[in-house]
This record gives sequence, structure tokens and C-alpha cells, in this order.
Amino acid sequence: MTALHDLTALEQAAAVRAGEVSPVELVEHALRRIEALDAGLGAFLTPTPERALARARRAQARVRGGGDLPPLLGVPTAIKDLNNTAGVRTTFGCTVFTDNVPTVTDAVVTRLADAGTISLGKTNTPEFGFPCYTDNDLAGPARCPWDRTRSAGGSSGGAAVAVAAGMLPFAQGSDGGGSIRIPASVNGLVGIKPGRGRVSNAPLGGDVTGLGTNGPLARTVRDAAAMLDAMAGPVTGDAQWAPPLPPGETFLAAAGRPPGRLRIGRYTESPMPDAGLEPAVQDAYEDAARLLADLGHEVEDVPPGLLDGDVLPAFERVWSLSGTLLPVPQARIGALRPLTRELRARGLALSAQAAMEALTALRLFARRFLTATAGFDVLLAPVTTMTPRPLGWFDADGDGAADFARQERYAAFTAVFNVTGQPAVSVPLSWTPDGLPVGTMLVGRPADEVTLVALAAQLEAARPWAHRHPPGWD
Repeated sequence: MTALHDLTALEQAAAVRAGEVSPVELVEHALRRIEALDAGLGAFLTPTPERALARARRAQARVRGGGDLPPLLGVPTAIKDLNNTAGVRTTFGCTVFTDNVPTVTDAVVTRLADAGTISLGKTNTPEFGFPCYTDNDLAGPARCPWDRTRSAGGSSGGAAVAVAAGMLPFAQGSDGGGSIRIPASVNGLVGIKPGRGRVSNAPLGGDVTGLGTNGPLARTVRDAAAMLDAMAGPVTGDAQWAPPLPPGETFLAAAGRPPGRLRIGRYTESPMPDAGLEPAVQDAYEDAARLLADLGHEVEDVPPGLLDGDVLPAFERVWSLSGTLLPVPQARIGALRPLTRELRARGLALSAQAAMEALTALRLFARRFLTATAGFDVLLAPVTTMTPRPLGWFDADGDGAADFARQERYAAFTAVFNVTGQPAVSVPLSWTPDGLPVGTMLVGRPADEVTLVALAAQLEAARPWAHRHPPGWD
């Protein structure tokens, strides 16, 4: 007999609409999964069971009332704890904000609620989302459900764990340097970083760097596409916005169409000169290239020399600028974790001229890179250089600078595409012999999530992965 957590998000939505299951039943089932599994996995910072059940009862009344229903009515999800939700504790993974309850709600949270989803709480995230792993002094680490001695990646690690372990069918994440794609790779999921301006960061997430965006984590391409449909669209005042899809077009529809024959560029150039690939990651990358060729695509190497020596230092400076905006009282700086203190200090040490030069260098690089790769429909790249890391691998010595250097070697490919603003997706095509997922990254042309979704769906059809479950699924 199929359990409710075996159903995809779209299957759950269809069952609600058909009267085969109620929103209350879905939410109660998901809450039982969280209660049973989360203590050993660290997916949640703040579960909100009473709030979720109240919303489920309202959704159930809407079903009984008939009429036009939102597409994802009754489907459980969760919100990353970097995103404000009015009336719900939002800590940003930081002890300084243990009791913070915002009075505003982020636009992406509202959009997901308008689509009918029901949030079961706030998922685990590292302090202010800076690291590519998830750990903090509030909830501890998010653990990979495929091997609980490994980090779940970050900074959307809690969201990824909740989906991979079957607590939720999909969840919202955010990505400023790989924070959706890395945990998707580590946990065997689909993770989409939309193109710049596709999903609004309103009302407070202005992000002058242009690096960060919100996106979905899911077990299937179709679920991820449906969640992206719910998230997408500008809000008045946004600094950037992607052109809307043609009338009647959706990302979910794109998942049902063949992508056609594409020109795909193999890309392994990294800003980190010593960032070689572990054998398991290299094997996964080569295997993905062969699969794409077998599906009829034209696969060739991207010419080298697209990166220059200024890219990595400029990114480091721009990344550290976010630390200067942290609303932490001076008296509480000592409560921050070593990495946060390190990045904050670097950002504050920058002159206005140095900050502007770094931002300008990234914009110029993005223009050169996009021009040089414009002949490719899609780029193929690794997500990380290594398989999932053991807990404590990044920060065991308590040195924030060393921690950051390890992250740069581990996540050497993802941040380039935050700089260029291109959409990118991690798909779970490979597993190591000892059962660890290894994701593959596909990168699209600016604002062309449609091609990425279609190609990812083609790969999923050729090599299905949704049937693969970590220990403890049943």
C-alpha cells in the first residue's frame, strides 16, 4: 500500500482535489514524520504544527466548498529560516535572533501560500546562510539521511533533509553561491536555482550584490517545476526581473516536453586553481556527459580561459559585504560563529572604492562569460569537487578563514553562476558505490529555466531516481 509520503507533491495535490485524501491527513502525516525522524537529522529549527493544522483545516473547507482551487492546495512544505514569516520565529540560524518574530512576510512565502501549500515550519540553516554546510548553535547540524555522519550541505540543508527523508514532498530554499544546488547534490534531490529576477526577494531582500535568489528542492523535476511556477514573478520595486513566460506557458508544462537536440558545453574550469575532482565526482560528471550524448545532444568541451585571476578575489570581497549588513548589536558580535565574524570583519575592512571595484569586476566578468558561452544551449558542470563531507570537516578547528578556504575548494563551481545570474539545476544522476548521492549541474542561458526543466525531465525519464530512498524511509 502506498504511504502518503511516497506520493509526489503533484500526486498529493491531485489526491486532495479528487477527495481521496484531505489536507489535514497530509499535514498530520507529515508532522508525524517530522516528530519521528527530525531529532536524528536536524531538518527543522522551528516546527509550527498548530499553525499548519489550522491552515490545513481551512484548506479542507475550501475543498468542500468547491469552486476554483489553487494548484497545490493542501500540500505540506516548509520555509527556510532565512526567510521572514510574520508571526513565526525566524532566527537566521543565529543565537542572537533566538526569539526574533518578524512582522513582515517575504514575497516568496506569500506566493507559496497563495498556491495552496501549507508550511510546517522553518527549516535548519547555518548562521545567516554564509556556509555551504548547515550547522548552528541553535539546532546543530543538518545530517545527510543517506549517511548521518555526513553534512547535508548548505545553506538550504534543512530543507533538503526534510525532502530527502520524506518529511515533505518539496521545500523552499535559497541560493547565493550554491545553497540550493549543493544540498540537492548531497541529498539526492532536484534543486533549481532560478535565473536572476525570476523569483522576487521582496520586501527586504534587496541583495545589492544580485547573487541570491529563492528556489525549489524536490524529489522530481515535475514537483520542482510546479513549485517554481508558484514562486515565480516580480514584485513592484524589484531591482531585477526576468521576462515572463509566454501566455499559457508554465515550467511544469516544460517538464512534459522534449528539449530537442541541444548543444551542451562541458565545463570544468574553476576559480580555484587547485580544485580537482575526486574520482567519484569525476566519474559522475563523465557519466552524465555520456548520457547526454546518448540522448542525442551535441556535447563538447567549453574552450578554456574564461576565468581570470580577478574573479575569485572579487567574489570573496562581494560575499563578505553581506556581513557588513548583519543587524547584530556590537555587544553581541562575540556570540557569532567564527566564520560569520571572519566574513563580517573582511567586509568592514573594505573601503568604498574596493567594494565598488569588486562589484564592477563581477559584472564585467559576467558579461564576458555570457558572451563567450552564448553558443551553448546548456553547460554541464560538477556541483561540488568532493563527495559529501563528514560532519565537522569544514569548521572543526574553529578558524573562520580556514573554514572559508575549505568551502571554496569544495564548492568551486556553483558560485560562478550566481555571478552570471544564469539559472542552474542539480539533478541526482549518480550514487557512489557506498550509496552517497552525487549531483550533476546543468546551467541554462539567462532566464531560460524552461530548457533546463525540459532537459532535466528528459534525464529523469532516462535514468529515474525518485524510487531511491535513504535508510529510514519506510
